[in-house]
Amino acid sequence: MKLYSWNVNGIRAVWNKGAFQEFIEEHQPDILCLQETKAQPGQSEVDLPEYEEYWNSAERKGYSGTAIFTKIKPLKVINDFSEEITKKYDFSDKFGDTSREGRVLTLEFDDFYVTTVYTPNSKGDLERLTMREKVWGPAYQEHLSELQKHKPVLACGDFNVAHQEIDLARPKENVGKHGFTDEERKDFTNLLNKGVIDTFRTLHPDMTDVYSWWTHWGAARDRNVGWRIDYWLASEELEPKITNAEVHMDVMGSDHCPVSITLDT
Repeated sequence: MKLYSWNVNGIRAVWNKGAFQEFIEEHQPDILCLQETKAQPGQSEVDLPEYEEYWNSAERKGYSGTAIFTKIKPLKVINDFSEEITKKYDFSDKFGDTSREGRVLTLEFDDFYVTTVYTPNSKGDLERLTMREKVWGPAYQEHLSELQKHKPVLACGDFNVAHQEIDLARPKENVGKHGFTDEERKDFTNLLNKGVIDTFRTLHPDMTDVYSWWTHWGAARDRNVGWRIDYWLASEELEPKITNAEVHMDVMGSDHCPVSITLDT
């Protein structure tokens, strides 16, 4: 089974470029998780008859949002966090309410959950770092823990953090900047301590120069000055079944590229 994750940075734009169709034709994912769709289902021209489509769109139009396209019908669809988690935390700040931005979408299958996330960005001046560290991080960790009480989990998406120095091209220059603060990196470590693995780094512990996002500035993608901030995480018990983990740096259409795992079912 091939599972892909891709921050498309606007699904309508990627579709209109033809990049989405080319990607589907070449890679044929069994399950495709999307972040930053920036669309309601009815606004998208995406037409893929072989897939079931599930959307969690932001209340604010043209912003954020997640979706999962799957060839395998799920048992259950869960939007956002559970009621218990939502009541426990205050997700609102001056930028909005992160619990209403369509940032988490989960499908239950026979043997596992697939959940995708578009993690809030802590902002260039770190104005949203407190939300990221004190609210979103703990809430998302609880979300994975809740799911894992029932079944193993495959969790993917744009986590908006490079975990280790090997995960970005210029670590020294970016220490303390958004996406590479001590707080965000620690939050990701805490997430891994919930009984999940970073599939790519587990299979490729020393692989360098592999990134999933590049800034638009300075021809960063052409020069491969990037960050690996898109991940597939997996419950530790699924590790023996994960036969491959890839970052598809050749796929164009967004400022992110897709990341994938292959699961032996």
